[in-house]
Amino acid sequence: MAAKKNSGFIRLTWLLVWLPFLILFILISFISLEVFVDLPSVQELQNPKSNLATVIYSSDMKTLGKYYAENRVSVKYYELDADLVNALIATEDARFHNHSGVDIRALGRAVFGAVTGSSSSGGGSTLSQQLAKMMFPRQKLSKPKMILQKLKEWVIAARLEKNYTKDEILALYLNKFDFLNQAVGVKSAAQIYFNRTQDSLEIQQAAMLIGMAKNPSLFNPIKKADTTLHRRNVVMKQMVVNGFLTKEKYDSLKKLPLGIIYHPEDHNDGLAPYFREYLREYFLKEWCSKHVNPETNKPYNIYRDGLRIYTTIDSRMQQYAEEAVLEHMTDLQKQFTKECKTKKNAPFAWNVNKEQIENIMISSMKRSDRYRSLKNAGFSKEQIIAEFKKPVPMTVYSLRGEIDTTMSPWDSIRYYKSYLHTGFMSIEPSTGYVKAWVGGVNHRHFKFDHVKVGRRQVGSTFKPFVYALAIQEGYSPCYQVANVRTCIETPGQPAWCPDNSDGNKGTGKMVTLRYALAGSINYVTAWVMKQFGPDAVINLVRRLGITAPIEAVPSIALGTPDISVFEMVAANATFANKGTYIQPTFITRIEDKNGKVLEEFFPTTDEVFSEEKAYAMIQLMRGVVDRGTGSRLRSRYNLRNEIAGKTGTTQNNADGWFMGLTPDLVAGCWVGGEERSVHFNSTNEGQGASMALPIWGKFFQKVYADPSLKVTKNGFVKPANMGDIELDCSVYDAQTEKDIPMEDLDFEDN
Repeated sequence: MAAKKNSGFIRLTWLLVWLPFLILFILISFISLEVFVDLPSVQELQNPKSNLATVIYSSDMKTLGKYYAENRVSVKYYELDADLVNALIATEDARFHNHSGVDIRALGRAVFGAVTGSSSSGGGSTLSQQLAKMMFPRQKLSKPKMILQKLKEWVIAARLEKNYTKDEILALYLNKFDFLNQAVGVKSAAQIYFNRTQDSLEIQQAAMLIGMAKNPSLFNPIKKADTTLHRRNVVMKQMVVNGFLTKEKYDSLKKLPLGIIYHPEDHNDGLAPYFREYLREYFLKEWCSKHVNPETNKPYNIYRDGLRIYTTIDSRMQQYAEEAVLEHMTDLQKQFTKECKTKKNAPFAWNVNKEQIENIMISSMKRSDRYRSLKNAGFSKEQIIAEFKKPVPMTVYSLRGEIDTTMSPWDSIRYYKSYLHTGFMSIEPSTGYVKAWVGGVNHRHFKFDHVKVGRRQVGSTFKPFVYALAIQEGYSPCYQVANVRTCIETPGQPAWCPDNSDGNKGTGKMVTLRYALAGSINYVTAWVMKQFGPDAVINLVRRLGITAPIEAVPSIALGTPDISVFEMVAANATFANKGTYIQPTFITRIEDKNGKVLEEFFPTTDEVFSEEKAYAMIQLMRGVVDRGTGSRLRSRYNLRNEIAGKTGTTQNNADGWFMGLTPDLVAGCWVGGEERSVHFNSTNEGQGASMALPIWGKFFQKVYADPSLKVTKNGFVKPANMGDIELDCSVYDAQTEKDIPMEDLDFEDN
C-alpha cells in the first residue's frame, strides 16, 4: 500500500514538474500554428517594414544629406566594423552562433537568477528575440498577454533564424536599433556621435554604441556621459571575457574618455542645403507621385522608402562655393551695415518714403506664419499689427552667429531686411552637370533659394545674348560701331533712347563690339538691338533655355528681364560648350533601397550656334575680363587663364551680377537685397564687379588650388576654320583706348 502511495506521489511529482513544460510546448505549438494568435507572414519576415531614409549622394560619393521620418540607412553585414559585431555578441548573446533563436541554457540561467535573486546570471533573450521585439513591437499589455507576447517572440525568433543567416540577423539588429538623437541604425549613430562611418569605428567607440543597446535612455552619451562611460567599459570587459579583446588592451582603452564628436543631422546643416531643399520640394515630390513602389503598391515615399539619389554636385566644389560665399558676403555685409548707420531710412534707400516702407513691412508681415496664425484666430488687421509690435524673446541671425534677444516681430522684419543675399551656381559646360549650388547666405534663417526659385533683374549680363545675335548673323567681334545715341521706336510707345552710364564719354568715336561689351557701352548695345529687334533676341534666349517671362520691348537689351541664376549660367555655358546648349542636370540616377536603378537622367541638347560663332562670342566676352568691367579677376584674384565673362548692375545698384566662363567650368552669381530698395548708395560698392564677381574669383582660386578636382587652366580651343571672322581687334581697340579710356567705363547700369 505504501509502495502504491509512493508511486502515485512520484507520478504526481513528475507530472507537476513536466506539466509547465507540456503546457509551454502546447502553447508554442498553438502559436506556431496560429491557432489563436496572428504571426508575421513569411513575406513580412523576409521584407520587414522599416522607415529608411532617402540618401542624397554627391558625384564623388559623399553623403550630402537625407530625407527621413527615421534617420535610418541600412548597411550590409560586410559593411559593419568587426568590433561592433564582436561587442554585440559578447554583451548581448555570447552563444549567438550556437542556438536557433531561443537559447535554453541562457533562459535557464535567467529563470534561476529570477528565483534566487542573482543578478549575475544574465538575461535570457537572444539577439534574435530582441530583433523580433524591435521588428514587431510590444504594446501595453497585461501580464498574461505579455507572457503570450513573449512566447510569440520565441516563435518569431525561430522563424527569423530560419529565414535569415546569422550575419543577416546581426545586420538587421544594428540597422533597426534606435540610438536616440535622430540616430536610427548604426550607420547614423556612428556619424552623429563620432562623425565616422560604421566600418571605421575604434574599439571603444563601437563598445559605447553597443552599450546603448541595454537601455539607450539610461546610457545616452549626450545627457548621461558618466553612466555611458561606465557601460562602455562593461561592454569592453565582456569582450575580454569572450576572447574578443586582450586584458592589456582593455586596461588601456578603459581610461579613454567617450570622445564624442556630436554631429546632429539637421536639414539646415551640411553641404548644399538649398540644393537639397529644391531637390525635395520641386523635383522628388513630383517624381515620387509618378512612380509606384512595387512593395507597397503606392507612390514612393522619400521619407520611408530608402531611395538613393545620385547627384552631379561635387562635394569639394560645393564646399569651396559655400566658403567663397561666406567669406565675401561677411565682408560685404559689414560694409553695408556700416553704410546703413548713416541712412535716414535704413536699411532702405534715401528716396523710399514712409508710405512705401509701411507697405513693404505690411506685405512682409502678411507672408509670415505668425500673421497667418493670428488671422486664423480671428484677429483684425489692427490687432495683428499691435501684436507684431509687442517685444518678445527671440533668436535672430547675425554674422557672429545666432543671438538671443528681445525684439518685436515688426522690428525683426526690418532687421532681416538689412541683410544682403546671394545665389551662386557652377556648371560643367561639356556635360551640363551642376557642380555647386549655393542658394543663400544661411539656410536656417533665409530659406528662399536664389539659384533656381528666385528671379532678379539681370542688368548688363543680358547684353551678351544681344551681341550673340549679331555674331550669329555675320558680325565679328571687331566690327566697329559709332558710339552715338540710338533711339528705337515702337508703335504706340515713346521712343527708347538709352544713355551711357559713364556720362556719354567718347560720344561719336568708333568702337568695336568687343570693346563695347567690355565697357558695357549702352549706345552700342542699343544699336545692335535696333538691327534685329526684341523678338529675335527673345527667340534666341529661348533656345538658350531661358523660360522667364520677357516682354518684347527694346529695353531688354540692357537687362530689364527677371531671370534666375540657374538659367543665366546654363545659357552662358552654351558659349563655352562650342555653341551647344545642354539642359542643366543635377541628378544622374535614382535607385531603390536594394540598389536597383529606377531611372537614369540624360540632358536634352540643342546646337544653337556653330562652333566658330561660339568661339567668336568667347573672344568677345574675354574682353570683359582682360580689360573691361571684370578685370579685377586679374588684378585682385590673380587668375591669369583664359576667362570670358560679363558683369551686370541694375538700376540704383539693386542687383549685382557676374557670369564667368572657362572651358572646364562656368559659374554665375547674383547679390542683392530682399527688397530692391535695399542697396548700396554708390555704384562703386554696388556694381556687379564689387558685389558678385568676388565670389566667382574666390571660388575659382580654391578650385584651381585643389589638384584632385582636375580642373585645368587650359584655354578655349580655337576651331580649325574660323572663315572670315575677325578676332584680333587690338589695332582698333588701341586707338579707341586713347579716345575712351576703359577705366572711365568701369561703371554700368541698365
